[in-house]
Amino acid sequence: MLVPTYALLLLLFINPYAFGVSSPADARAVLLLVYVFTTSALIPGIGIAVMKPLGFVKSLESPDRQERTGPYIVTGVFYLWLFKNLSTSGQAPPLYVICLLGATISLFSAFFINIFTKISAHATGMGGLVGMLLLTSHVWPGMTLGIPAIGGTLQLSLTVAVGAMIVIAGLVGSARLVLKAHVPQDLWQGYAVGFASVWIANMVLS
Repeated sequence: MLVPTYALLLLLFINPYAFGVSSPADARAVLLLVYVFTTSALIPGIGIAVMKPLGFVKSLESPDRQERTGPYIVTGVFYLWLFKNLSTSGQAPPLYVICLLGATISLFSAFFINIFTKISAHATGMGGLVGMLLLTSHVWPGMTLGIPAIGGTLQLSLTVAVGAMIVIAGLVGSARLVLKAHVPQDLWQGYAVGFASVWIANMVLS
């Protein structure tokens, strides 16, 4: 559920001017809106947390794929709400709106696949981030990812950023395997769904 926030941060570090601000620090309002309506810590998380005392889920981690139905629906509703509002308000650049639609598509795709077999939500999110960075390098060619560092800002080409995100996605998947939360098939399904959803959203909105 943190993926839309991560995507927003990455785009802000790449091109804050696209959001009408001169730096990521000036975009607190947009960042707060996305954080509140998409992260597990706040509104969707509250809805999911209520499911436990009501008996809909046994654990907030939802290791059983059948228990993930409710959390998928709750989160999906807020994803759709945020996508609708940002797509009509003009508060975010088209690229981020595409990312939100991609996240929504991937979430409901994971929900559908989860009916038949378990899919890794972590891998789905990481696949979406890889797809988002690759799309960004295509839509905003020549841009760099500016990472705050001691003494200044570290500038990375988007090609390097995509490579780094692929490594991070691999590490996340490896961690899920070590924890025995998934088998390799669950991860590959997740990566594919997340990656493809971003490009499908791009085709729909372009």
